[in-house]
Amino acid sequence: MQAPATAAGLAAVLGVSVPTVHRQLQRLPADRLLTAGKARRARYALRRPLRGRLEDLPVYAIDADGRAELLGPLALLHPDGSHLDVSGSPWPVPEGARDGWWPGLPYLLSDMRPQGYMGRQFARAEHRQLGVPEDPSRWTDDEVLHVLAQRAEDASGNLIVGEDAYRTWQAVRAASVTPFEPRATAAGYAGLAARAVAAGVPGSSAAGEFPKFAAQRTLPVDTPSDTPHVLVKFSGGDGSPAVQRWADLLVCEHLALEQLRQTFGLAAARSRILSHEGRTFLEVERFDRHGTFGRSALCSLETANAAFLGNASRDWVRLAGQFARAGLLGDEDVVRIAQLWWFGRLIGNTDMHAGNLSFQPAAGQLTLAPAYDMLPMFQAPLAGGEVVARTFEPPLPLPPQRAVWQVACQAALAFWQTAADDARISAGFRALCVQHGQALSIAARHA
Repeated sequence: MQAPATAAGLAAVLGVSVPTVHRQLQRLPADRLLTAGKARRARYALRRPLRGRLEDLPVYAIDADGRAELLGPLALLHPDGSHLDVSGSPWPVPEGARDGWWPGLPYLLSDMRPQGYMGRQFARAEHRQLGVPEDPSRWTDDEVLHVLAQRAEDASGNLIVGEDAYRTWQAVRAASVTPFEPRATAAGYAGLAARAVAAGVPGSSAAGEFPKFAAQRTLPVDTPSDTPHVLVKFSGGDGSPAVQRWADLLVCEHLALEQLRQTFGLAAARSRILSHEGRTFLEVERFDRHGTFGRSALCSLETANAAFLGNASRDWVRLAGQFARAGLLGDEDVVRIAQLWWFGRLIGNTDMHAGNLSFQPAAGQLTLAPAYDMLPMFQAPLAGGEVVARTFEPPLPLPPQRAVWQVACQAALAFWQTAADDARISAGFRALCVQHGQALSIAARHA
């Protein structure tokens, strides 16, 4: 029988009375039986061990001041599923999980899973020691949870799973990593980039994904910054046409984030461009980090969609509308997401998947997180490294979309002009930016 089960359901399966079921349940060891829900919602399940260990895993939440609090104990269930009660926390909860029962792992752990370039790098280096496959996309829920409980002290968001990972976080905090000083940052990034490349991790920019690493740095006292924690994307250093194109796109990402703040007043990740030893670095400040030790919760659109909507659409605006109708997202954020969506499409961002938009939980709802990963990806090199000529065809709006389209169009025109004037971008790509701006100007006359 699928867990969790009611006493009446167990009685029907076993062919006994409900009082008999209650008496039998009382005889089970306390560490095996898990009960949750009041009165008629009461459900029962047997705990399932994780690699031979039956005890629950504590889930800790780190607040913006760096203080840890217990969110709750996480239990695996027989034959599958889990239990974690997050009622009373900022996280919205699907109806089926209001008593803490989850069909798999709780969705709030999903974005902690190692993924992307850095996730593959971690898995390749640590899979033997952790006893998991080298490819993290092949990990089962149990393998994901095992890795999180051992080595996920610095995952996305603010959660830490298990005492081992928590003790590692404490040790890292006590060690106080020294951030790169302003004059040493670019050289420090070059060293970290060389190490990342030497690791030989598949999935470089030639395959449509920027290599990256995490770091800490300090900034001059007159420069705004909320945290030393950053993620750094970097180009190659050989000066090839493909490397130059990726370098141009990194500068464009920085300019796009700046434009979102200037035109819409939208929150966007702070970023800056550095260069050293032929490489271009895009440093992006982590908005799920505060000061040296503080953190805040984070949830991608992909994860929230899977947990609450289950919609196959890639359209951010459509999904935002569904979240709003479900009472999970405010109308202002729906408008902001529409602005982001159209701006991205009008600067040729063909990589606007559901992992490139995130939310922060607040009072049982979702609020839009700062923007990130916004750049004209339609001009990226092919997987083999070839740089091909592409024509920009700006999408036009339907009548109800016209107002937000026109505002996004002005922001995109400003972006193309700024990119065309930026000396950090190659002359060839600046010429393309001029052409794309002209194409958008023509489209604007027909919108």
